[in-house]
Amino acid sequence: MLESFIVVGTQVTILFILISLGFICGKTKLINKEGIVSINNIMLYIITPCVIINAFQRDFDPSMLKNLLLSTVGAIISHAVSYALAYSIIHNKDEAKRKVQRFAAIFSNCGFMALPLLEALLGDEGLFYGAGYLAVFNICVWSLGQYSLAKGVGKFSGWNAILNTGVLSAIVGIIFFVTSFKLPLLIGAPVSYLAALNTPVPMLIIGYTISKLEFKDIVNIKEEALALLIRLIVSPCLLMGILYLIGFRGNLFIATIVSASTPVAAISTMFSIKYGVDESISSKLVAISSLFSIATMTIIISIARTIA
Repeated sequence: MLESFIVVGTQVTILFILISLGFICGKTKLINKEGIVSINNIMLYIITPCVIINAFQRDFDPSMLKNLLLSTVGAIISHAVSYALAYSIIHNKDEAKRKVQRFAAIFSNCGFMALPLLEALLGDEGLFYGAGYLAVFNICVWSLGQYSLAKGVGKFSGWNAILNTGVLSAIVGIIFFVTSFKLPLLIGAPVSYLAALNTPVPMLIIGYTISKLEFKDIVNIKEEALALLIRLIVSPCLLMGILYLIGFRGNLFIATIVSASTPVAAISTMFSIKYGVDESISSKLVAISSLFSIATMTIIISIARTIA
């Protein structure tokens, strides 16, 4: 257990150092709001798809395909658990706040936060399983998640559940994997270079988000406490127990828990702005959960590595 704690703690600390640089950039205005929106778009529409496609650039292996399918099953269970907890526990009388808090409790930052950590802990295999989890996340967040925030205030588009960068790049990647197709050097090299940006860029984004917090925001979290508790502790711990009981083990088990234990999904703020449902609460939840996750992820992932 101690060894796992040291290994995970070291990797999380490395990410925290990168987050600190984003924090400094935010405080010194080296990065402003307009700049972070552009960086976020580059991360979402260019870097993340490259990471997913690059993760599938490997020779076909039936056992890996089986584990990929299992990782999607684990992701489905993860979202089902978080959904059940959020809707059974969070009952804020303010409808807008209730929507955002439930969304935050359900959806993790499994792209920006999990993929860099998976790569550091498990290498290419971790990214491979993480891509499967991310595909399920994208389907859920662009369908169930978007609908939950849009209900009563905006038009919902079901096509976004499939026509988004995360799902489309996963489909392309899987086709490449099952056919053992390798991108030619002139295309594969740029994809690989862009994928390599997956660790520093999202950490800068998270650091910038935290830099916008004031001390009173960190102390006064009474209204957000339930959502934070579900997202950072209850949901990943309950999932860990369920997956262990049904036979998940090894890197597949660890990768699923890493993805499920990450802080609130950054996309919650984008959706909150789009549908006008309390952007301030969403931004606060993303920032505070990112800050607290440095401790919670270290402990939870250490336990997962120990029992895997």
